[in-house]
Amino acid sequence: METVYTAEVTATGGRRGHVTSSDGVIDMPLSLPEGLGGEKGKSNPEQLFAAGYAACFQSALLLVAGKQHIRLNPESTVKAHVDLLKSEDGKYGLGVKLEVHLQGLEKDKAKELVDEAHEVCPYSVGTRGNINVELEIV
Repeated sequence: METVYTAEVTATGGRRGHVTSSDGVIDMPLSLPEGLGGEKGKSNPEQLFAAGYAACFQSALLLVAGKQHIRLNPESTVKAHVDLLKSEDGKYGLGVKLEVHLQGLEKDKAKELVDEAHEVCPYSVGTRGNINVELEIV
């Protein structure tokens, strides 16, 4: 595959540290999730992953719908739920649920588009076989 873009982000201090992108657009402190003892008002790696996945999946939906000459309602959304999981032996992992709301489409057509988007979305391709991703059409 040909590289078409490379994002560069530097992290210091881990989950209680700071992230900065090479272009300065991202420049923010991090914290553990508030429910795990973190500070209110700071993001965490799971939120950042969820934001990226939701945006990428929405773009994949627009792509596959466009190829079928379907115009998605501008109010259509993708909400990514990213779970930080811990196994009994103390190992951590992630779980994802993508909640897709495609207003104005019949359920069968929405499922077809979501399934096709899941095949082409780079986040879906990258997580396949490594992270359980649940697709929910609402």
